[in-house]
Amino acid sequence: MATYVYCLIAGRVRPAVPRTPAGLPGLGPVRLLEVADAGGRGLKLWLAVSEAPLARYSEDAINQRLSSLDWVSRAAIAHETVVESFIDQPAVVPMKLFTIFTSDERALEHLQADRRRVDRIVKRVAGHQEWGVRVVLTRGEKRSRTPVPKRTGPASGRSGVAYLAAKKQQREESTQLQAHARTTVAALYDRLEDEASRAKRRAASDLPVRGGPLLLDAAFLVPRSRSRGFRSLVMRQSKTLAAHGYGVTLSGPWPAYSFIED
Repeated sequence: MATYVYCLIAGRVRPAVPRTPAGLPGLGPVRLLEVADAGGRGLKLWLAVSEAPLARYSEDAINQRLSSLDWVSRAAIAHETVVESFIDQPAVVPMKLFTIFTSDERALEHLQADRRRVDRIVKRVAGHQEWGVRVVLTRGEKRSRTPVPKRTGPASGRSGVAYLAAKKQQREESTQLQAHARTTVAALYDRLEDEASRAKRRAASDLPVRGGPLLLDAAFLVPRSRSRGFRSLVMRQSKTLAAHGYGVTLSGPWPAYSFIED
């Protein structure tokens, strides 16, 4: 058996381990390892771990199944579900999928060896939650407002001129819409960033998009005390932008997945 690590938890009292979720298939129940020398800020540290049978979760066994997107996605969902079950704790630092050590002792030794970086991360995310904001250009606004005359037969000189003029106006409107979209999204990002401790734009290709071209995919690290205000601000901006052809989606709160790297 090996030790599978889901996350590091910081709290003032030992957290309760939820009966659910069960964790990755084949792993033992989720349990807590207390970390010695918990450090300052009045917080103690625990690792959320499970026993992992090496027959299923050795390096070779995992590598042989990495080509199965279904298996990897189910493992990722189970991993994140365990991490998110501790979201009410003062700080949660998610570990990468398939973080496995040969024993509890090796997991604790690894944490202590990287303690300075760990303490910086805990300090950064303690008392915060991550919120995601995505903005798309809705399909209705993607089409030009200028109708193009239908060409059902041989075009006369007049109809040909009208057709070309309408196409030109469509291109101009599209250029104006793109410029307006960039300005609008930048203003929204700046306003939300002011309400957060940290903010980060994600690459547009990281996640699939529904509803139209993706204009913004961003994560915001928000103090818990300001989360309600942040959510209200996004909702107000969403209603305003919807009237101009933008769809705004808010997700969260999440553990600080996007803000644990130095």
